[in-house]
Amino acid sequence: MVISSAALFNRSTVQRGSTGTKSPIPKSATTKVIDSFSELHEGDYVVHVSFGIARYKGLKLIEPLKKKTSPAAAGSAYYTPNAGGAEEHMVLEFRNNVLVYVPVSKIALVQKYISGAKDAPNLSIYGGKTWERMKQAVESSIQDLASEMLNIQAIRQTKPGISFPINTPLQKEFDSLFPFTETPDQIKAMEAIRDDMASPRPMDRLLCGDVGFGKTEMAMRAAFTAVEAGYQVGILAPTTVLVEQHLRTFTERMATFPIHIEAISRFSTPAQQKETLKRLEEGKIDILIGTHRLTSPDVKFRNLGLIIIDEEQLFGVKMKESLKRLRTIVDVLTMTATPIPRTLHMSLLGIRDISSLETPPANRRAIETHITRFQESLVRNAILRELARAGQVFFVHNRVYDIEAMAMRLRQLVPEARIAVGHAQMPERQLEKVMLAFINHEIDVLLSTTIIGSGMDIPNANTIFIDDANRFGLAEMHQLRGRVGRFKNHAYCYLLVDPKTKLTETALRRLKAIEEFAHLGSGFSIAMRDLEIRGAGNILGTMQSGQIALVGYELYCDILDATIRKMKHIPPRETVEVDVRLPLTAYIPHQYVSEMRVKMELYRRLSRLTRLEHVDDFEVELKDRFGKIPPQTELLLKLYRVRILAHQHLISAIYRNEEFLVLEFFSKKALESAAKIAIGPEQKTLRFVDDHSAYLPLDEAAQKAGPDSEILLNYVEMLLRET
Repeated sequence: MVISSAALFNRSTVQRGSTGTKSPIPKSATTKVIDSFSELHEGDYVVHVSFGIARYKGLKLIEPLKKKTSPAAAGSAYYTPNAGGAEEHMVLEFRNNVLVYVPVSKIALVQKYISGAKDAPNLSIYGGKTWERMKQAVESSIQDLASEMLNIQAIRQTKPGISFPINTPLQKEFDSLFPFTETPDQIKAMEAIRDDMASPRPMDRLLCGDVGFGKTEMAMRAAFTAVEAGYQVGILAPTTVLVEQHLRTFTERMATFPIHIEAISRFSTPAQQKETLKRLEEGKIDILIGTHRLTSPDVKFRNLGLIIIDEEQLFGVKMKESLKRLRTIVDVLTMTATPIPRTLHMSLLGIRDISSLETPPANRRAIETHITRFQESLVRNAILRELARAGQVFFVHNRVYDIEAMAMRLRQLVPEARIAVGHAQMPERQLEKVMLAFINHEIDVLLSTTIIGSGMDIPNANTIFIDDANRFGLAEMHQLRGRVGRFKNHAYCYLLVDPKTKLTETALRRLKAIEEFAHLGSGFSIAMRDLEIRGAGNILGTMQSGQIALVGYELYCDILDATIRKMKHIPPRETVEVDVRLPLTAYIPHQYVSEMRVKMELYRRLSRLTRLEHVDDFEVELKDRFGKIPPQTELLLKLYRVRILAHQHLISAIYRNEEFLVLEFFSKKALESAAKIAIGPEQKTLRFVDDHSAYLPLDEAAQKAGPDSEILLNYVEMLLRET
């Protein structure tokens, strides 16, 4: 007899590298999480921080205005904001059809309007005072909210938590037995989780990642850390099916260690449950996995140290309140593919810590998603195509009363297929038998309710139908779609709508969103769209927040963030606000980046960079994604480098006036510190004209530089770098 070491020690080696790509698009360290997920379309409502709510009408390249003379201003020059160079502008429509052109260098002032309010917002009057009054009203109301949030954080900081030992030899051995190669996201997330566990304050971390991106592995490592330290772990899952799957996964992964794992769910008999709870209280069970049964009063842990919650959005409000009380005592790790708006909102604001897994597994392909009316021929052909490649099919029909009628219809449509029904109202043993038969490929089509929506891992099932998809929420549809596409095979998701049903506008938006966000790692994008459709609500209660509807979600977050920083005596976030008005054509050509939304995001990210090394990283990314950088974009990057350098010298504006370069400073003190500036072999120095402005004579080459010449820009950059 020959026994391999893998069989003997229950260890296998499957070194699988990551794809090396991320979705959403990688972001610079200084950009905000929300940036990549608020895609902007023409006709969408936006918020200009200074002027109010407007309608976005697209991007427009504005050519330089020629020098003009008029009787009123003979010899005066009229330029676009960059004083003679072509630049792309966002076109915004305010009330009374007033169009405002915002240069992309000021794109950080424009945000997508997200509120969750059912009615469309009223456009603001350009230049009116109403908008400022609105912002001031929101700032006043936010004071109380910020105080309450800081109070919650203070309570968590002062509560004595558990400080777990980390990076022990046993933990390293457990990590090394992971049969795949960790992605950079997984390594970063695990470091953050273990740092939280080592800290004396209770952990409350949200782990966000699409299906199959490694959330369960992170949970198992966290559980191992707690158990090794002598504490018990409770794992809360929304369905009995997922409980059974977690039990199998945890048991296999920890088989070589003396860790006792058990589950409690309705699959267990009353006698089994009683015995399990007795052993739990005695401390003989290290990890207990269960449904909402875990929150019952009779469930008593001897030494609870960590709670892991899988898909928190599927639990009710009362259960979340009971979990909230535990958060101030033990460490809590919450896993989700699509965080609910309130959870996401709290994480983006920094109330809860967040880690995101964005790197898809190798060989994983996006799920092809189709919205269609129920057509018998389409259903039959799709099922037969899956059976032809020896695959299996999920068919979700979320009404128990007529699920047998649907089963009869499917059997008539596809008599070749073995079809079985599974739902939560079946006897426990019967449901368990059906699930096991499907796992063992004794069933071709599983017709079920949404009981399969969380955690079912059947790599052989790569086609799913969701009947009456218009009745489902965004997160629920994404979860159901995640049941397929867990293997290298191409996966298909069909969102079926009854031909007689008239769709509401909200349902249509949800269906369009789930079809649009079919790429890998789109869970976060879907959560942001859900936030847009449903609204964030009042994060400390159940009422919708009217304040968010007034100014939009992102500006609300900005005001709240600024208020909290002020209360904590933390400096405001660094921004670069420097006007560089030189005759340059600097933009991203359509031929280089053709997709408008991608271009908008690039402009937005670029406008938020505050360090020269960030611009260098951005340049490397552009070359990697889009190829050789065109001259206009090279000038754009150089322009942003000059802005950052000027910001470091406290310069607010740079422009040319005849043979001089004019520098405007934020303050007289900044101007005085620049008095020693001297440049070039002639050692030209600044000439001060008032408390804020200085003139620097240009050399001969810079004076002769025409429009679109790099000479003048290079001259400015040399000046700022040498000082």
